[in-house]
Amino acid sequence: MMNECKVSIITVCYNSESVIANTMESVLNQDYSNIEYIIVDGKSSDSTMQIIAKFKERFENKGIEFRAISEPDQGIYDAMNKGISMATGDLIGLINSGDWYESCAVSTMIEYYIKYGFDMFYADIRILRKGKTMIKKAKLQNYVTSRDWNHPTTFITKETYQNFRYACRGIYDDWDLILRIRRSGRKIVICNKVLANFTFGGISNRKNVKDAWRRFNERYKIYRDNGYSKWYIFECLLMETVKYFAA
Repeated sequence: MMNECKVSIITVCYNSESVIANTMESVLNQDYSNIEYIIVDGKSSDSTMQIIAKFKERFENKGIEFRAISEPDQGIYDAMNKGISMATGDLIGLINSGDWYESCAVSTMIEYYIKYGFDMFYADIRILRKGKTMIKKAKLQNYVTSRDWNHPTTFITKETYQNFRYACRGIYDDWDLILRIRRSGRKIVICNKVLANFTFGGISNRKNVKDAWRRFNERYKIYRDNGYSKWYIFECLLMETVKYFAA
């Protein structure tokens, strides 16, 4: 019964030759078989696509549907929207290049889907930074904060994605999507088990005042656009202050 649910996994990447193999291995090593794997590359100029091509036969031998495209895009969320449009699975997960799943990620998610039913699911994540690790717990509470949510562990039904897509307006489009789904009253289920690993860094964590100020304003606008109180300005200030001063 579990394998009746088809799962689409999407990886978006650009010039990811140093990290893409680890991400692909984690998809290949899932202990669940009914998977479709889609890679959306932003026309990399390094050897990313050559590395991807070397995995094709391994995925096919395991019975995992495999597709990869490489073309210019308008940014990471545009690439994610492309992958979602290509997906044919009942449930869709996004794991970015450089991040990787635990081998039980998909099967655990499916167990929860069969037991509880959901429109969106997410779980705990392991964060690696400068040789140290920490576990970021998944939570679901009335006070809405991205500190309780983990993008690499998120799976959303295809039906839900037919009504919600990334707006392609800024670096926090992922959080905007979560707030819109939550505001719509869709069913959200969480799992307090580590299902993915994330390496800290990237554009959303750049450490300078100009970027921090821009992120603060963008995050606050997303809260306000989704109907949240002006007092969420303190949540946004806290998030960017912690990012700026984190060792």
